[in-house]
Amino acid sequence: MPDPHRPRPGERGGDRLAGHAPVAMALPDAVGARDTAHRWTRAHACGGPSGDQTGEHVAFVCDRAGVPQVWTAAADTDEPHLLDTGFDPVNEVSWSPDGRWIAYTATTGGGGRTRVLCVRPDGSGRRVLADAPAGGSAYLGCWTRDGKAVAVTTESATADTRAASAASSPATSPGARRTGARPAPGRLIRAPAAERGAGERAGESLSTAYLVDPDGVRSPTLITAEQNAATLRVCDVSPDGRLALLRRGPRGRREAAIVSTSRAESVCVLRAADGDPWIGRFAPDGRTLWLRSDADREFAALLRVELTATGSLARTHVAAAREDADLELLSVSNDGRTAALSWNEGGRSEAEIVTLRRSGAVTRLRTLPLPHEVITRLAPAGTDGWWIALSGSRRRPGVWRLRAEAVGPTRTPWSSRGADVTGHGTAPVVPQPVRVRSRDGLSSTGWYYRSPDRDEAGAAPCVVSLHGGPEEEARPVFDPLHHRLLARGIDVFTPNVRGSAGAGRRFVDADLGRGRFRAFDDVADCAAHIVLAGWADPNRLAVMGHSYGGYLTFAALTWYPELFRTGIAICGMSDLTTFFAGTEPWLARSAAVKYGHPRHDRELLRELSPMNRLDALRVPFLAVHGEHDTNVPADESRRIVRAARERGIPARILLLPDEGHEFLHTDSRLRAGNAIEHWMSRHLTA
Repeated sequence: MPDPHRPRPGERGGDRLAGHAPVAMALPDAVGARDTAHRWTRAHACGGPSGDQTGEHVAFVCDRAGVPQVWTAAADTDEPHLLDTGFDPVNEVSWSPDGRWIAYTATTGGGGRTRVLCVRPDGSGRRVLADAPAGGSAYLGCWTRDGKAVAVTTESATADTRAASAASSPATSPGARRTGARPAPGRLIRAPAAERGAGERAGESLSTAYLVDPDGVRSPTLITAEQNAATLRVCDVSPDGRLALLRRGPRGRREAAIVSTSRAESVCVLRAADGDPWIGRFAPDGRTLWLRSDADREFAALLRVELTATGSLARTHVAAAREDADLELLSVSNDGRTAALSWNEGGRSEAEIVTLRRSGAVTRLRTLPLPHEVITRLAPAGTDGWWIALSGSRRRPGVWRLRAEAVGPTRTPWSSRGADVTGHGTAPVVPQPVRVRSRDGLSSTGWYYRSPDRDEAGAAPCVVSLHGGPEEEARPVFDPLHHRLLARGIDVFTPNVRGSAGAGRRFVDADLGRGRFRAFDDVADCAAHIVLAGWADPNRLAVMGHSYGGYLTFAALTWYPELFRTGIAICGMSDLTTFFAGTEPWLARSAAVKYGHPRHDRELLRELSPMNRLDALRVPFLAVHGEHDTNVPADESRRIVRAARERGIPARILLLPDEGHEFLHTDSRLRAGNAIEHWMSRHLTA
């Protein structure tokens, strides 16, 4: 049996990649971490739970102290403990199977670049496992089953990746098979053809995946390396350590690669579903893989993948599927006998517990009644329970515990109470589902929030709020910004225009290339729908959005200049050519699949850029941006605001220091929220 922890200097080019191996660095213990209890009296959000081996304690991410940080708590106590008092926002946490370490990912430098750290459950031993390389990031992967090593991926900018390419092994061994995937690249070190060259203007990069010993006894073990990867995450290592499951590829074209850890060689590649990065898990025998995949399917399903002794593909079988719903989350129990599945049914989650049999049969044990609409994370709690992160329209995100004998999950005492949802003295608004038919006949969905202070018989001012992605999805979850607008008497409509998740693969791909223009039309058609329904006042319509939604906001204001009274773009792209030149290399490679290649489709990108239609702009707008945004550089907002002012259009920009693409500090969110609330009130209700 191979030892996945052993160092392999000199093997498969290990020496040549040694400069990319993560180097651990000890940090001072967090002052007052475990000996300070924190009472939960304010509104806050908790999520991303990961339990210890007993199932009685859980680590999670919470913004109770003003920034997302890593905390631990027992299931039944109301006194959680802060493990890292630093103010670098934490976005992911994972408790080791042996209970000795808690690994987590934190952003650094105020932007979106991340590093991987770990700490003992008592708050001691804090250390960096993989720092963010210059111009890159480090990402957290899975633990080995014995808890002796954790997988990390480092992405670093490099001017010359030829040495790394020479050190790499072939991507796919001669006997490997691919299911539901694009044609195989020549080497694992090479990105798929759709990605190659897309990030060249943003620079070359090298992604390397390692197993790292948090105790520092063993040297990091190379799993694989890939040049110019859009994404690379180690999702699982087989119990015997022979195989690793990797998630790779750009958004909309994800792949599950099974890699031989002894040869650093891919032996099987299958199509993987978008969405949650934890796509699958090996069964205890190491010859079966449970995988969330949309291979040859419209909606993601649970696949049972049978493997040969060497890890290559023997056969696949659809173990669980629904006709018109994606399998959005998969969590396999620690003993591999059961799994928790979450299905996206029209934007709401439906959960079930199933048995996983060696024969490949999946038997439903029970469905779970959910107190709120959306599950964002499932994680095992011991051998027979589950931690569930829930979000919904009536409550801020929180962590719930499902015990084996319980009918349904129970809220943990340290998650927000229902009374903590809004700070405006009003009850949270439950949205109504809406179906819209676009001018070309395509049907889409959305959620309409009615202000509690208005007359239901009359038309109200309304903001069309556009999600990011493009392949994200508007769902019935609590958004503090939306509720600020609702408290001002302004309705909110959150549509899912073409390109959004949740409606099948064809709908996600309906905005590719020149289909982007149809997505612009969808925004206008959604606005027309709520006006014709009598809900929204046509003279008091506004549009806003974040990231891709910010780009759509700029597009709506320039393609349909008479439709909206104003708009607010948050971290939005204004010119796709400058966006490709300035964004992160990995994001450029994913974006090329959605918008077009920065070299081959340059004319299309020019046509799709709102900056080139500014002469059509008629209304004032506000741009909000994080100063350290590396996904969509703040110059995208600066340039369009400056150009609009030169044309006599009132335009303002709010730059938030110490923030990146997401606004993670409470003070920044409050500042942005105040500005957006006042801007919309001024233009829609004054």
